[in-house]
Amino acid sequence: MKLPVIKHFQKNNDALKLEHTIEVLESFCEHRSVTEEEIDIIGEIITNIAGAIEMDKMVKDGMSEKDAANTFAQRVLGSIDK
Repeated sequence: MKLPVIKHFQKNNDALKLEHTIEVLESFCEHRSVTEEEIDIIGEIITNIAGAIEMDKMVKDGMSEKDAANTFAQRVLGSIDK
């Protein structure tokens, strides 16, 4: 998870475009010629895009971008600690 990348995606793309991008990347990973290293890289990108979608939802619900970013980061870090 890279918070600056997530913020960049959230600011520069609408949620629908990001959702479609995740679908395309998931489809790419299903192809038999994709290596484990490529899957790991795509997985990181998907995680960042999914974070941008979550942040976008929070911002649209009235939260500031800074608070949305902090809330998302805390939620991710909290789930890692469990």
